[in-house]
Amino acid sequence: MDRSITIIGAGLAGLTLARVLHIHGIPSTIYEAEASAMSRTQGGQLDIHDFNGQVALDECRLLDEFRSIINFGAESMRFLSPDGKVVGEVPDDGKLSNPEVLRGDLRRILIESLPDGTIHWGRKVASIGTPDGGVPFTVTFADGSTVGTDVLVGADGAWSRVRAFLSGASPEYLGTVWVETFLHDVDRRHQRSAALVGRGAMLAMQPGRGIFGHREANDVIHTYVVMKKPLDWARSTDFPGREQALTDLAAELGDGWAPELLELITSGETTPVVRPIWGLPLGHTWDRVPGAMLIGDAAHLTPPDGDGANWALYDGAQLGKAIAASPDDIESAFAGFAAEMLPRSAASSREGYQSFEQTFGYNAPENLRNMMDRAATYGRRHHR
Repeated sequence: MDRSITIIGAGLAGLTLARVLHIHGIPSTIYEAEASAMSRTQGGQLDIHDFNGQVALDECRLLDEFRSIINFGAESMRFLSPDGKVVGEVPDDGKLSNPEVLRGDLRRILIESLPDGTIHWGRKVASIGTPDGGVPFTVTFADGSTVGTDVLVGADGAWSRVRAFLSGASPEYLGTVWVETFLHDVDRRHQRSAALVGRGAMLAMQPGRGIFGHREANDVIHTYVVMKKPLDWARSTDFPGREQALTDLAAELGDGWAPELLELITSGETTPVVRPIWGLPLGHTWDRVPGAMLIGDAAHLTPPDGDGANWALYDGAQLGKAIAASPDDIESAFAGFAAEMLPRSAASSREGYQSFEQTFGYNAPENLRNMMDRAATYGRRHHR
């Protein structure tokens, strides 16, 4: 294949695509806005599913590397009432099929699997155009430099420049904010919180607000406060110093919470960060332009439901396979990929929106028992 392939975004989708192409002897170039692989924290822990994420990593020939970063025991789930009582629990008995890994570790093994020079860091896209003559696409970066390419893949996340170029939909605010903080060295310094959360995830909800704690592989508890709030609140909130900010954050949850649950917040060791939750409209699409495609959150951003990273990995692997199967007919490869991805992502998005609202919405407390039952059934079904 003698056509240049440019991937915008060094997230899970773009890296997986580049890795599968590399395995098949097809070079590509990734342009990433971040200054380096270590320029920011890469989010929390992910459960990697056996039917999509792990399938993709197998296509990447990285299953051994993946197994080396698993946080064993972290698939357990615990549901608490606001007074701190355990409503239900799904233990990790070693037979569940969605092992947990840190996003940063997963991204690292993908980066390390690529040839040097594949990723160009610090290249934030300003615009994309279609010049007259020459290559089909010109990408202009924030520093004024440009690059031309024959094939353009947008793997650039929620606020994708490639999606905007293709006249696709923009993300919509979903009415919920997550505010996060961290506890470190929890087995030694925060033993009550460690016991409360357990080895995996813990969720306690009131209508439209809750506390979500996630035990991570590096002896950390990642705490999220979940609240229904207007977007203006998220944009205007300016937390003061860390201790006062955490106290104010706990107060935002209102009354009725057990002290040990609030301690997950007030004992936090980082200033809280407000993260509004966005999603693309259900049924959205974009204008098809020959030689261009979207994958991952750029194609189907949904609220956090445990599937986004998995489908990003899967998108990258499937598109890489499609290109490798038809390297001289990119449009055929893209058409075949889109015919599978678009209905699949539409169905997954509907489920994701429903799951998110059931988990974190106004009826969440009544849903906890059903969530526990579904999780237990899922675990039994997928380890047979």
